[in-house]
Amino acid sequence: MRYTIFLTSCLLPLAFCLLPLTYSLLPTPCSLKTYNFVAHKLYNCYKSRCWYKFYGASLVVKSPTPVITQLPILENGDRLSRVEFERRYHQTPEIRKAELIEGVVYVASPVRVNKHGQPHGRIITWLGTYEAATPGIMLCDNSTVRLDFDNEPQPDALLRIEQDKGGQSRISEDDYIEGAPELIVEVAASSASYDLYDKLRAYRRNGVKEYLVWLTQERKFRWYVLREGEYVQQQPDAGILSSQVFPGLRLGVEALLAGKMQQVLAVLQEGIDSEMHQEFVARLASV
Repeated sequence: MRYTIFLTSCLLPLAFCLLPLTYSLLPTPCSLKTYNFVAHKLYNCYKSRCWYKFYGASLVVKSPTPVITQLPILENGDRLSRVEFERRYHQTPEIRKAELIEGVVYVASPVRVNKHGQPHGRIITWLGTYEAATPGIMLCDNSTVRLDFDNEPQPDALLRIEQDKGGQSRISEDDYIEGAPELIVEVAASSASYDLYDKLRAYRRNGVKEYLVWLTQERKFRWYVLREGEYVQQQPDAGILSSQVFPGLRLGVEALLAGKMQQVLAVLQEGIDSEMHQEFVARLASV
């Protein structure tokens, strides 16, 4: 290949320079005819630079053809393995959120303010306040979770106990959560959402201990606790829902649905100030 490039790029111009000399050395009867023939052949060869045919000798120059490998795009409804899902997700940075649930791809639509954006922000405020008072746990917002080979959700929010503190999930070398976080929160428009069907089953099967779903359009809040392999929906006690995994994490449901965040944080602060929360913090610190 290298020699071919050398022939076409270096020797052919040299041959043109030597043509006048070859014309003077050729026998007179055939000089003009031979000169024209040689000049024509050399010109065609130099012009194309891809093949050369001279006096019956053939030389083919093949330029390397670049191989462009491009995976198919990520689309709603695709059925993929988790590995293939990640490959396609990584090559489409314009997609802000996509999930693999039970082997099926779900690409998120643009986020509406009242149905999702603002409720999401309030959940983060509530959980963030608890995290700040509880060393040894981690709050994540829209982080990818590798649950199993068919499920890679991106929950709206999650709380996890750090692995070195006895938590059941870990952070991978490429900075993803692997395994089931202790608590996951999803914001959904209605009970028709896949958050309450395929995703709920995936979370239950993989051992997410508490699963919270805010149904914004229906103005409802569901708090599921994993018991003996099944999710049991908690009922408010005096209007308050409390975590079984994170002591002191309390939610004033009616205040949250009414948008009264000061009351929500006041109820939470009561939990943070409780003796059970202080014991939980001490237990994490001792690990």
